[in-house]
Amino acid sequence: MTTQETTLTAGDAEVTVAPANGCRVSSLKIAGTELLRQGEKYGCFPMVPWCGRIRDGRFRDGGHTHQMPLNSPPHAIHGFARSAEWTTARVTDTEAVFTYDLTEPWPYPGRVTQIVSLTEDALTLTLGVETYGDSFPAQAGWHPWFNRRLGDSSVEIAFDAAWQEERGADHLPTGKRIDVQPQPWDDCFGMPDGVDVTLTWPGEIEVKVASREQWVVVYDEQEAAVCVEPQTGPPNGLNTAPRLVTPVEPIEASTTWSWRRLKDPAPQTQALSS
Repeated sequence: MTTQETTLTAGDAEVTVAPANGCRVSSLKIAGTELLRQGEKYGCFPMVPWCGRIRDGRFRDGGHTHQMPLNSPPHAIHGFARSAEWTTARVTDTEAVFTYDLTEPWPYPGRVTQIVSLTEDALTLTLGVETYGDSFPAQAGWHPWFNRRLGDSSVEIAFDAAWQEERGADHLPTGKRIDVQPQPWDDCFGMPDGVDVTLTWPGEIEVKVASREQWVVVYDEQEAAVCVEPQTGPPNGLNTAPRLVTPVEPIEASTTWSWRRLKDPAPQTQALSS
């Protein structure tokens, strides 16, 4: 099993993945500029087999109630994969494939696969969740921490959501859909036509976060970073909007971050002719 970090490059883009640290994208640099907050708990980690919080760490599957560890009391949050050691399955210059086998305390055997693909102007992350046995509810998504500031520029977040999930005092959706409220956010938004969020650092770079999925959590309550989290269902979704992984239909989700630089690269010095 390979646990070393994997770095992919395409043009002036460079992405590094740390399979031993939850298969998180630990770095994404564009022309040498780091987009992601650095640190063991940051970067961009996969959320699986659920996204966000599970109320009281419990979810039902048919007649069975399962209790997950309360890693964010009184709830369970973000799944297990972010703190697990993944296996590196395949690496090329611009693509890498990683796998993680679901184990206890998750009650169902299965496998998660993450594919990381890089081009000169986009990064695509793909998650697949498959079962080794019975069907089970699950979710998949990503939790990136984008630096709030690049150079002298502070990020601007733009999106057009159809609704916002009303958030209760316990940070979980109440089940009521409301109009989008002003910032700050630690909220889940619905985008029936797919996630489409633009992050702009004026004068530096613009990043578009897109996904076919219709749910995104936006978090901007910290000074150092903001989060835009595409996912297959809302927080507590194992209880309120379960999506089954079956032997014939795994969960497959992807997100693509595409970018364009808003400033010209530094001109190269040319030798003067005599």
